[in-house]
Amino acid sequence: MMGGTKNRRENPAAVAVHLINSKWKILILQSLRTGTRRFGELRKTLPGISQKVLTGSLRSLEEDGIVKRTVYAEVPPRVEYSLTELGKTLLPVIHVMEEWGKTYLAAIGLEPMTERI
Repeated sequence: MMGGTKNRRENPAAVAVHLINSKWKILILQSLRTGTRRFGELRKTLPGISQKVLTGSLRSLEEDGIVKRTVYAEVPPRVEYSLTELGKTLLPVIHVMEEWGKTYLAAIGLEPMTERI
């Protein structure tokens, strides 16, 4: 978890930012807030993300205990991703970020995206 942070003190806000340190991680979490998704489903909800970035982001979120990866012993193999209980606690944080983003966009004269992931 975060390169051994258990053995040293960390700024809590910096830890939170580190965990969701990319636009893609935030968008992945938004996509998973509605429930479990397979890799292909996630990729369809995230236009522009490469397979490599999605795989790396999911792996990182899993290592940090935010996302759960479930592999089913089927042929072909089925893999599903969902938020852990800890991951679900990030949803209110992301909601506040969305609301602030809307306020910011309005202040600078831009329209927010109308579609919601």
